[in-house]
Amino acid sequence: FIPQHIANLLWAMAKLVDNGQEWTPELKEAVAALLHHMTTQKNQFNTQDVANLLWAMAKLVDNGEWLPELKEAMFVVLPHVTPQKHQFNPQHIANILWAMAKLGELVELHVVTSTFESLVCRISDDLQLSQQDIFMSLWGVMVCCARLSLDSNANKNNMLEKHMVDLFTRLENTSPDNEKDQRIIAMAASWLGRASPIIPHYRTTISKHQADFRDQLQSCMPSLKIEEEKCLKSLPPVDLLLPDHNMVIEIQGPYHYLSNDFKIRNGSTLLKIALLKKSGFEVIEIPVNQLSSQNSIKLCINQIKARVGIPPQNHGCESLNTGWSDGANVAADKGWQSSDHCYLNAAENSEKPTDKPKNRKRKRRKRQ
Repeated sequence: FIPQHIANLLWAMAKLVDNGQEWTPELKEAVAALLHHMTTQKNQFNTQDVANLLWAMAKLVDNGEWLPELKEAMFVVLPHVTPQKHQFNPQHIANILWAMAKLGELVELHVVTSTFESLVCRISDDLQLSQQDIFMSLWGVMVCCARLSLDSNANKNNMLEKHMVDLFTRLENTSPDNEKDQRIIAMAASWLGRASPIIPHYRTTISKHQADFRDQLQSCMPSLKIEEEKCLKSLPPVDLLLPDHNMVIEIQGPYHYLSNDFKIRNGSTLLKIALLKKSGFEVIEIPVNQLSSQNSIKLCINQIKARVGIPPQNHGCESLNTGWSDGANVAADKGWQSSDHCYLNAAENSEKPTDKPKNRKRKRRKRQ
């Protein structure tokens, strides 16, 4: 296969998976083979190949598919972006921004930031930019700004936020029928501190992990007020809200991550967490793999007790005889995080690939 064949085949397979094609062993083997061929022809990809490959890999990951070869292939493609930045057309750029944002923590923040800085300025004022490309670019820029805001060592990027304003202004008076587009407008308005011109509709689903954890948390703290699936400031619903403490608890299923180790958060998750923090909420994230044993559940609950000012031994809930500092150390050992960082273990647009037919509406995947 020549590079164009590889890019087109991966695009087609990602499109099939996005439209409900089962992730069969044969499909997985074919994708892995194509990803291997990418590394052997890494210096031969043109701008369209690069844009399509990034879109395809991000789309595969977005659908919950992960192969070890994806990470290696990603770092084969990414070095081609900056040297060819003046050759990408607006649709290429929108696809690249969306894909790099979707890949979340897989791509190092400084790489994302430098790439966005070099590409966004080329499309922000482009009058020929399609509405779909604007939505994709706006969502991507928001994710980049979200990552910067969640990194205590990173500085605020005023240039990227200016481009966010420019892109949002071009959509402010639109009334999209697509639910994902409506959510992008609402999230951008929230980020910029503006009233949202659209109040999106969100479907809510309570997972078993979420229900079980809520029941145990309530049994340990009967007086604690807990609300579920609450929409805050037009943002996507949160799993659990402790309104008296301005605290959100997110039970993070596998679709919040890029791989099955619950370590690399995707762009959608990072954006939601950053928006909640920007709105003034403390956010605690609990990966579901940390709720597999009663001991780890108790550690999570004890840390939440410490955060809300309740001693660990209270209301008859069995304690591990650990205070906040000990619990935090155990949590750190187990990989928990918290978003400031409270991580007890961390709306995108329906985009179209470069020079391909418009996507069909994607079926909604049940929230995990």
